[in-house]
Amino acid sequence: MTPISFMAYENETDSFLIENLTVENRLDRISLYGSLDITKDRIGLERALKLKRIIDASIEALKRDKQLPESIETDSAETIENPFYES
Repeated sequence: MTPISFMAYENETDSFLIENLTVENRLDRISLYGSLDITKDRIGLERALKLKRIIDASIEALKRDKQLPESIETDSAETIENPFYES
């Protein structure tokens, strides 16, 4: 379920789905992954509006940041051995 008020870049805890599209709020990025069908019906309109609210909130947060860097380094995910897998 999409939060009523999405506060982009405000925490590391918000995570929600719009159909099969996962949205994760982070302090340094908004991560979107999965898929989303925006169908030509009322459900499609609702999904599109939810996505638009996320994008709009993200853009506004970026515009407000007076010290916005040119780019940031993101850490790549570290791969570790599965402790429950026996080879």
